[in-house]
Amino acid sequence: MSQPTAAPQSAGGGDAPAAQVKNRRGTELVMLIFAAVIVTFALTVVELSQENTVTSELFYYGAAYLVLFGAAHLAVRRWAPYADPLILPLVALINGIGLVMLHRLDLAEVPGAPYTGSQILFTTVGVVLFGLVLAFITDHRTLARYGYTCGLVGLALLALPGLLPASISESNGAKLWIRLGPLGSIQPGEFAKILMLVFFASFLVSKRELFTTAGRRFLGVDWPRPRDLGPLLVAWLLSIGIVVLEKDLGTSLLFFGIVLVMIYIATERAVWVFLGLSLFAAGCLLAFNLFTHVQERVNTWLDPLAIPEDPDSYDPGYQLRNALFGLGSGGITGSGLGSGMPDRTPLAFSDFIIPALGEEIGLIGLMALFMLYVLLMMRGLRSALAVRDSFGKLFAGGLSFTLALQLFVVAGGGTGLIPMTGLTAPFLAAGGSSMLANYILVALLLRVSDAARRPQETPKPKPKQAPIAEAHTELVERPR
Repeated sequence: MSQPTAAPQSAGGGDAPAAQVKNRRGTELVMLIFAAVIVTFALTVVELSQENTVTSELFYYGAAYLVLFGAAHLAVRRWAPYADPLILPLVALINGIGLVMLHRLDLAEVPGAPYTGSQILFTTVGVVLFGLVLAFITDHRTLARYGYTCGLVGLALLALPGLLPASISESNGAKLWIRLGPLGSIQPGEFAKILMLVFFASFLVSKRELFTTAGRRFLGVDWPRPRDLGPLLVAWLLSIGIVVLEKDLGTSLLFFGIVLVMIYIATERAVWVFLGLSLFAAGCLLAFNLFTHVQERVNTWLDPLAIPEDPDSYDPGYQLRNALFGLGSGGITGSGLGSGMPDRTPLAFSDFIIPALGEEIGLIGLMALFMLYVLLMMRGLRSALAVRDSFGKLFAGGLSFTLALQLFVVAGGGTGLIPMTGLTAPFLAAGGSSMLANYILVALLLRVSDAARRPQETPKPKPKQAPIAEAHTELVERPR
């Protein structure tokens, strides 16, 4: 269990008792055990519904889950003992729910199955990276020194798939991947978002005056100077460039949203939000008029029930239409784990995993799942508010908002709220690059949280100097 650690005495040097600060690692362990019980129970229900028995695979999956998050807990206890005790259990539970759904799809023998084994492998690598980040990055402020380097590397990773031939980078109409032959493929944009967060946080801390200095006053609002709009315009142009080169609406929306929110956090001026949303609306209009794939996504969103006259022709609304039918059949309470037909939902393991889950756990289950994400974001924002340095505040706020925006884009696209964009639900859907990058993201968030909750070191008392009248006289012999 966690042990209390004495906080330092007040700077005044009084004899008042010091407050006790608990690192709450015992709470984290209890919550991880609770998450393991829920996941194991859900896996058992799925197997009993599908196989009428419990197979040996369930034992292996449960053991792997316990070992992985037990190791993650030990890494946090060793290298970030004061980190928020709820962040890791929330991640573990969301990841476990994803494993349950992927195992359900494996039992239904959907095309491309099995998925569970590969997801456990990617989770293992993600936990290893999670521990390495906590071990080697002992202070999040050191990342600010490499802000521009991270920005350059991040831009290179974003642009690389768009510059490569379509034969090794394109999938489902978007150029997001780099195929590595028998080793599989990697999505550089997932790692680029973390590097760009480091760059923007360090840039905004060093150049905050550019965004807080008001220009002319118009309509009762202090507008920024035209020369200060440069970073926002660059981010807008880069997001449009991503749409042009890679045909990726999701990464473009995520990238621009991160920039806009971090500028707002740094300045607390709503005018930046208004300018950003205006640029976003103009960019959407421009992309819709110039690119056919954007028109296809928007038209499918507006009328997903439209069926082509030629049954042999390409049907762009097939995926969304079947996902909505499955989600609607689940209703409020769902059909029950293992009792639905998620195999009829296209891409139920990735883009449409939320509608596939909704068919079996219903609206109530989806709301509970979304609350887990909301709690994860809130704990991250709490760490951002509590940390003492400006870089940590911006960085943790950006990390938390990245998870929130990614979930909104995925859930909105899968339920027809917004056009489909191609992102994956963090920790939930199958995907190696997304899993690895998000575990790195959570490790960095825990590092900031550890700094925010760690008690300040006791300042060493300065030695008292004797008055000049009482000071001893020392004889110094002049060298000859």
